[in-house]
Amino acid sequence: MGELVKASQGLTRIYLSVRPERLGVLIGEGGRCLRELENRTQTLIAIDSVNGNVVIEAATPGTPVDMLLRASDFIKAVNAGFSPERAGRLLEGDSILILIDLKSSVGDTLNRLHRVKSRIIGEDGKVRTNIEQLTGTYVSVYDDIVGIIGDYEGAYLAREAIEMLVQGREHSTVYRFLTRKARELKRKRITEYWRKDLKY
Repeated sequence: MGELVKASQGLTRIYLSVRPERLGVLIGEGGRCLRELENRTQTLIAIDSVNGNVVIEAATPGTPVDMLLRASDFIKAVNAGFSPERAGRLLEGDSILILIDLKSSVGDTLNRLHRVKSRIIGEDGKVRTNIEQLTGTYVSVYDDIVGIIGDYEGAYLAREAIEMLVQGREHSTVYRFLTRKARELKRKRITEYWRKDLKY
């Protein structure tokens, strides 16, 4: 999914393209999803349903560029297979989106892509669910893209685990790695919470 940011005369626009089959999800029933996204990000979003092109711009001169970027990440997440409900986490400000292009890692051979995707998802989705629970993230595996939504540390931890699976590491090895790192991350978050709390 390409992204182009253009700024002229103080006006910023972001240009994206969305897969045709994801446009309906992005727009929502009666346009409800798109309207809510515009309202929450103070943006105007135009969609060309013929070619999937999307243009995001500020609804008012005072709309922060950060809001346009959040709207852009939301649209990228929906394009990568996330539901609008899960993609909505990106509008809260403390979450990031990471996209992994599987073709760049394993090539575009369908059998190899299917095998790698199956390793990431697992039987009945158990591997993906375990990664989500251990890292506090959402993970989507859609077509040739893996998407991750979470806070900075959790998202990058999930990415590392997924990249290990792509490289062919055993699930047990990845689980041990994730469990250890998740404990370290939990301790760090608790420490940071108490330090922050003690300042008040």
